[in-house]
Amino acid sequence: MISLLSHLSYVAITSPDVEASVRFYEEQVGLTVVDRIDGDVYLRCWGDYYRYSVVVKPGPEPSLATMAWRTTSPEALEEAARRVQEAGIEGSWVEGNAIGRAFEFVGPWGHSMTLHWDAQHHHAEGEAASIYPDRPSRRSRFAGAPRQLDHVTIATSDVDAFVRWYVDVLGFRFMARTVLDEAPISVFSVLTTNEKSHDLGVVLDGSSRAGRVNHYAFWVDTREELLIAADTLMENGTDIEYGPSIHGIGEQNFLYYREPSTLRIELNTGGYRNYVPDWDAQTWKPSLGSNNFYRNSQMPMSMTESFPPADGPSATEEGVPDEIKDALLNPYAAHGRG
Repeated sequence: MISLLSHLSYVAITSPDVEASVRFYEEQVGLTVVDRIDGDVYLRCWGDYYRYSVVVKPGPEPSLATMAWRTTSPEALEEAARRVQEAGIEGSWVEGNAIGRAFEFVGPWGHSMTLHWDAQHHHAEGEAASIYPDRPSRRSRFAGAPRQLDHVTIATSDVDAFVRWYVDVLGFRFMARTVLDEAPISVFSVLTTNEKSHDLGVVLDGSSRAGRVNHYAFWVDTREELLIAADTLMENGTDIEYGPSIHGIGEQNFLYYREPSTLRIELNTGGYRNYVPDWDAQTWKPSLGSNNFYRNSQMPMSMTESFPPADGPSATEEGVPDEIKDALLNPYAAHGRG
């Protein structure tokens, strides 16, 4: 398959209190508001090459409204739309803010996706302009402010089937997965459209609600900036949910916290780049440090929450022995697994 998608371009989320979320992104994360259109607020990181990378929309609960991906060419956009429709998914063509003609659809597990080629590139002027020609704007004055959007991690009832569909239809590269130590059940996988270890993560969802999101992530340049961000967030009254530490899969430094809607945000940096076109996806287990490279901590149960809120484990776990159910709910709860 030709390369259809180039990278994640923006995420649109919903918040019950848009202004509270926007204030948090501006004052605590270091994003900048660039547009307000029909109640939606568009924000960007200082190093984002396009006009925006986060859209906050009004909604009754925190959720992922859509994840947007830029294609590799105008022809790739048409081909991607064709493949989605041939796979039995109906979509629609829309005009998006600063992205022009775009193809929107809801995937087999309920996640909205927006594909586009056109994108308005950002070039700051005046005091916001950088002295460095390649930078779209000057570095943020906020301590630990992210340079750009990095990835999104969604929740689904069937991790392996999700991976197969997105690989077969849209050409994602399948990079790695985590399988339980206790049973051959996939609880996490990562896919990418480029040389990163992932720009799309997939976690197992045992609820009966489709289309949920676990978190989305920003990127900072260095581990020191990530630690400064953790320090600054704590000083400003924002609790750290998990980290800082390093994931085994991808080897990125990570830090998790929540915005006012309760939606989870990750800050990450580091990790490897993989240019191997015929890469064989590796299988990890929690005991190998898939989630925590050092295998010296426990992941808090709160990290298993995805959005919007939903009921607990459902038919996904029917027939599974009791000792496996706890591992399915939080594979990294035991000390030494993350």
